[in-house]
Amino acid sequence: MNILQECMDAKFIGIGGHIRPDGDCVGSCLALYQYLKKCMPDKYIKVFLEKPADIFSEIKGFREIDSVCSEDTVFDVFFCLDCGEDRLGESRKYFEKAVKTINIDHHISNKGCGTINYIKSQASSTSELIYDLIEKEQLDTELAKAIYVGIIHDTGVFQYSNTLPETMEKAAKLIGYGFDFPRLIQETFYQKTYKQTQITGRALVESMRLLDGKCIVSCVTRTMMEFYEAEPADLDGIVNHLRNIKDVECAIFMYQTDVLEYKVSMRSNENVDVSKVAGYFGGGGHKRAAGCTMKGTFYDCVNNLSLHINKQLEEQEEC
Repeated sequence: MNILQECMDAKFIGIGGHIRPDGDCVGSCLALYQYLKKCMPDKYIKVFLEKPADIFSEIKGFREIDSVCSEDTVFDVFFCLDCGEDRLGESRKYFEKAVKTINIDHHISNKGCGTINYIKSQASSTSELIYDLIEKEQLDTELAKAIYVGIIHDTGVFQYSNTLPETMEKAAKLIGYGFDFPRLIQETFYQKTYKQTQITGRALVESMRLLDGKCIVSCVTRTMMEFYEAEPADLDGIVNHLRNIKDVECAIFMYQTDVLEYKVSMRSNENVDVSKVAGYFGGGGHKRAAGCTMKGTFYDCVNNLSLHINKQLEEQEEC
């Protein structure tokens, strides 16, 4: 796909990503925004995202993000990045009315929702796909920084199994543009506020092991969120702490979003494909990282999830 060619006749270009945008979503959206603004300065280009965390504020274009979605523009081209149409949130209305829609994603559960679909599940991140699609002579320090942030967040700073040799090669080329990449890694990925550390500690202390210790689950309720004055963004990374516990094959982290409703995040090692588990409950993601929204009591949700996880573990044992 040639991004510039697809946008050649467009006057109004929109870019949207998923609700609760993570580093890859923010990085890919702002990288595409920078690229289009640089190559097509005469066109109207807008990024629509639910307000991202301030840790991404130094990425060029962050201040131009529209989190209100109040305008009535009909876009000639609208990009849906790092998700399917159903997770666009408020910007979905622009996607539905757009003349041409382009879906760029790396989630294995995404079957494509655009007029044009560029979905490569083997890629580490949507940011890496943006790198593949842009003309390399247009790369500069700010654009490289945006792509790099997206890659490090979806690869866990190159520790997840979606990190391929070519991912590392691209990252090496990106840091060659001279930005302070050690500080970016520290400040956007590892550094936590005191509030975040407190609620993470609470979630770890109150975690429970099941399926003979091969699965672990923890939950943060709305009462706990209110006590710590925490937002959903303050819960980032908790599920990875759970997955890193010795002998755990699959980690489940849940937080309450409404009465009898929970947002579920799952991480696994090689014996559990959590994208299949999440897909059964209307969610999706990757083999080792996926999520969904579930209704019911906490115990109902855990029982239903563990049935599917245990089935996969038993199949592995039989092999």
